[in-house]
Amino acid sequence: MAPIKLLGICGSLRAASFNTLLLHEATRLLPKSTLAMADLNMPLYNGDIFDANGIPAIVQKMADQIAAADAIVIATPEYNQSFSGALKNALDWVSVCDGSPWHDKPVALVSAATGRSGGARAQYALRLAVTPFRPRLITGPEVMVAAAHTAFDENGQLTNALSLKMLTELMTGLSDLVTTSN
Repeated sequence: MAPIKLLGICGSLRAASFNTLLLHEATRLLPKSTLAMADLNMPLYNGDIFDANGIPAIVQKMADQIAAADAIVIATPEYNQSFSGALKNALDWVSVCDGSPWHDKPVALVSAATGRSGGARAQYALRLAVTPFRPRLITGPEVMVAAAHTAFDENGQLTNALSLKMLTELMTGLSDLVTTSN
């Protein structure tokens, strides 16, 4: 079997993001996979920019990455009881691209946050935001890494046994979904 081409979308723009660590852990737990990362450093969505200049190159690149991926893992922090503005902006931009790159695409949602809920509210809001794109969202197990500032070791690997178990199960489910989709 060919390697699974994963696209990682991290809702945090921070260089030292716990959610980026979580994406790398997800890839590590999915044997025979490769990871490409989307870049969310795009201009704010503005219909006037779209009308005058079309789709910015960085947005088109993300839409092309979504279309080319076998599966997508979105990792989101929780900001003010929802997912990040950067991630919402990227979703809005990709929604006006030609075609439907998300349609029937296997997608897993994960989150890492320093609080007790591990990003539960962010995941719920994100699930609502991506549903109109009609991806094949995996419903569980839900991976919500709480106290993320203590959840990874110096090598960026999860140290919490339950989080590791859940992430392993989620990635196995994603792999199974990719296999049955092809």
